[in-house]
Amino acid sequence: MALTQRLEFRQSQALVMTPQLMQAIKLLQLSNLDLVAFVEGELERNPLLERNDEEAPVRGEGAAGEQDFSGNDDGGDDQPGSEPARGPGEPSDDWMNRELGSRAEIEQTFDTSMDNVFTEEPSETATRAAQDAAPTSYTEWGGGASSDEDYNLEAFVAAETSLQDHLAEQLAVALTDPAQRMIGQYLIDLVDEAGYLPPDLGEAADKLGTTQKAVDDVLAVLQTFDPPGICARTLSECLAIQLRERDRYDPAMRALVEHLDLLAKREIAALRKICGVDDDDIADMIGEIRHLDPKPGLKFATGRTQTVVPDVYVRPGPDGGWLVELNSDTLPKVLVNQSYYASLTRTLRKDEDKSYFADCLQNATWLVRALDQRARTILKVATEIVRQQDGFFTRGVAHLRPLNLKAVADAIQMHESTVSRVTANKYMATNRGIFELKYFFTASIASADGGEAHSAESVRHRIKQMIDAEEPNDILSDDTLVERLRAEGVDIARRTVAKYREALRIPSSVQRRREKRYALGQVSGHSGAATPSSSDRPRDIAPA
Repeated sequence: MALTQRLEFRQSQALVMTPQLMQAIKLLQLSNLDLVAFVEGELERNPLLERNDEEAPVRGEGAAGEQDFSGNDDGGDDQPGSEPARGPGEPSDDWMNRELGSRAEIEQTFDTSMDNVFTEEPSETATRAAQDAAPTSYTEWGGGASSDEDYNLEAFVAAETSLQDHLAEQLAVALTDPAQRMIGQYLIDLVDEAGYLPPDLGEAADKLGTTQKAVDDVLAVLQTFDPPGICARTLSECLAIQLRERDRYDPAMRALVEHLDLLAKREIAALRKICGVDDDDIADMIGEIRHLDPKPGLKFATGRTQTVVPDVYVRPGPDGGWLVELNSDTLPKVLVNQSYYASLTRTLRKDEDKSYFADCLQNATWLVRALDQRARTILKVATEIVRQQDGFFTRGVAHLRPLNLKAVADAIQMHESTVSRVTANKYMATNRGIFELKYFFTASIASADGGEAHSAESVRHRIKQMIDAEEPNDILSDDTLVERLRAEGVDIARRTVAKYREALRIPSSVQRRREKRYALGQVSGHSGAATPSSSDRPRDIAPA
């Protein structure tokens, strides 16, 4: 077979990922906070983009409160010769210019003698003059709306004290040696927001060039700081510090703190044997543990929690349906300044400048179109989700239908990847709370009687309802849950029930039986005659 060279023309179609298309895809999956940050960066880089602040007040126009306060319709200063505004029933003449008459008439009018005057001190005279002086700006009247750039509302906000600052203040008082203060400040910087230090502090001595004993001595001082339990390395150590503060760390309590794993498993009999106490004592000791703070550092300011801002609102409609609308507060409002570009093109002479501003115009136009397309796509996907999950909005999570990305994509004639990007990091505010859009996409579980399939989320909700309603003497095992669910028409395997139960952070039936029997026994034990508290009851226990 001979090898030859030839020219051929072929016509084909291919999707080219242009920068504009990549930008539009990127904007789809951004949350509202990330989108605002992205648009802010574009506003700084592109001189042809500007904010569309239609509701911003025009500078120079006074507010209604300012107009009422000034007494003039134009809100300005009183002009010479202008008549001040008068209310109904006020005399037409100016009382400031009224003749008061002779001295005898004045004394008779005010029912006092003009000799009854006290000489003021110079300091009092200066103070009175300063008080009587007219305000120089509107801010001196206490008004909140002012054009003065120096007026800063943040100056009136009290600063929040962080945990590190609180510990550093106590460190300056507790230790005087510079070397110990350096070690203490190093350890304070290692404290996390819950108030704990790393379990291993072996590297601290090497980094600071000191001995391990010096680090341990400073650590012992830090653990006496407020709040109690701070600078602990483990939960047991945190609870022990608080118990020492209350003078309740006896050998029995020490044994309990050292076996918190048994307390978490509700193995009360094993704990009672290890501590060497009776039922009443172990119940009181567990009650003391419950009143301690496992995370003492959370009392202080750590960081501002950003609340979820919904992208879509769903409200009941007048015709029994649902109204879906976008949250306009989360949509950046930007415009392309065409007039500025037109004025620039008439003055630019260099080709580089013309090319730069032409690219800026193209990027700005594409950004505005991409933002508009993003808003339309979110609204379209949210509307279809509401239509598919009408039973959830009407009757609750038990009526949540199985739904996947393909069903929504086919209904709105888009690709599944587009729907996946739209539903990422987007939230919907409904009459039942705020949910992420991905919450409404759940797996399908077949029906036992061949009917309509059930959603995985509704099955999880039903499992939680059954476990919450179980009696202490009738704990439902996973096999029992499977039988009851199949009786209700849900064909589900035991391992699936166990997986859903663990996802809901519900313990096993054995552990739930221990917890409920202990709670029932504790209540019945304290329902009778009053027993002395653990702090008053002596314990005949050998030292541990």
